[in-house]
Amino acid sequence: MKIYKTLGALFLTAVLLQNCNDETTDSNENPVNQNIKIENFSKEPAFAYGMSGFENLNITTLISSSDVLAGSPNFVFAGQPDGMGIMKDPNSEGYLMITNHEITKSVSRVYLDKTFKPVKGEYILNGIGGMTRLCSATLATVAEHGFSAFLTAGESGEESMVHAINPLAAVAQAADQSRVKPALGKASMENAVPLPKDISNGKTYIMIGEDQSFSSSHQSAGQLIMYVSDTQGDLNNGKLYALKRTNNNYTETNMTKGNQYDVEFVEISNAKNLTGAQINQKNIDNNAIRFSRVEDVDYRKGAGKGREIYFTATGESSDGVNPKAGLTMWGRVYKLVLNESNMLTGKLEVVAEGDSNPGSNLINPDNLCVTENYVYIQEDGDSYYPAATHDSYIWQLNISTKQYKPWLNMKHNRNDAAWQAAYNQSGQLTKLGSWEFGAMIDISDIIGVPNTFAVNIHSHTWQKDAFANADGAGVNTNKEGGQTIIIRNVQK
Repeated sequence: MKIYKTLGALFLTAVLLQNCNDETTDSNENPVNQNIKIENFSKEPAFAYGMSGFENLNITTLISSSDVLAGSPNFVFAGQPDGMGIMKDPNSEGYLMITNHEITKSVSRVYLDKTFKPVKGEYILNGIGGMTRLCSATLATVAEHGFSAFLTAGESGEESMVHAINPLAAVAQAADQSRVKPALGKASMENAVPLPKDISNGKTYIMIGEDQSFSSSHQSAGQLIMYVSDTQGDLNNGKLYALKRTNNNYTETNMTKGNQYDVEFVEISNAKNLTGAQINQKNIDNNAIRFSRVEDVDYRKGAGKGREIYFTATGESSDGVNPKAGLTMWGRVYKLVLNESNMLTGKLEVVAEGDSNPGSNLINPDNLCVTENYVYIQEDGDSYYPAATHDSYIWQLNISTKQYKPWLNMKHNRNDAAWQAAYNQSGQLTKLGSWEFGAMIDISDIIGVPNTFAVNIHSHTWQKDAFANADGAGVNTNKEGGQTIIIRNVQK
């Protein structure tokens, strides 16, 4: 994804000539940017490794919380790095990485030079401006979506909102709370994902996942929400809808793998002016489907394929052993295909689920990364279900065959005393699923290196006093560390 600025003809010609000089080709004749150096820029080892059958993955560390950047020696890359976006820096030969830090309710901006080495960091949204936990996020771009913004969704209860942050925003705005978008609704939200402009016909469609558990005070549970505006890039004047089955059956587990279901989006009238509690009641009244925590959404890449949408229901349990009635416990991945003639209607199906093989299949799928041919399903195993048999995985789902297999695992080295001393200050690393994955994004076209992705890791048990108050806002005492890794040879 790239954000474009208007360029004079002379400057554009110079850039094109420079790109030609900087590129060569790989064995498949794909152009490769010779400036980029994919290597271990962090002082820490990579916290992940490829699973059986994926030993060819090339994994390097981009940045970790312990790293000191030359251009900002006091900057700390905060823990729980989750949603992110990477773009060319319009003011240099380098790049910008914009990252949510969930627990600190903040957004960092890391500057990378033309070799892709991190050189400076700062916060463009801090815990005062962020207000709520910020989980997944999407960097919307003019090239792909028709407008530019870093959309990061708040997830601290039903009154949380989506922020639209300028990725080039001044650091002085970090505490600004005015960048939320009430028209996108109020809910405990995980991500806000605009659909690509090649299928939006001049409109704005934004898919929003509500990461909400079912309770007596929130009976609508989690929703898949769609914001629609007739104007491209308008985040203030559109309408809000929630997904429902056309037969009004709102129970999640009444849908089973191998079947398709007719669905439609029903309007939440006057949503911009409602409270989250009122939106919750509207969804109950409208018989919206009650999903068990919709934690992430993504769409299939490729020309004209953006109407094929995937989202997770992470799952929930009242006691870690038994499911809640009507809701997935171990988690699901859904596929939604919107009708071309009316994108408020479509077909819904379950393409992956963990309930039929508890503990050995999916465990709490959270983030998603969808490419042309695969869905990468990232687990959030820190629910600590006793029946879990593995740590948090990333699974690779083949879209055409619907088969999926473990692709990436966490490196915990439980029998290595030195590793435990370095990365297990809390003592909780003995539990399976102690760490979780954050965002996974395709950066191949951005940096000019094919089949290259970035992945964030929440290394919860790695805790240092030096990591506390990373954003400088003074409102958070969490001292977890985190890491971003770069993975090459990823199948797309």
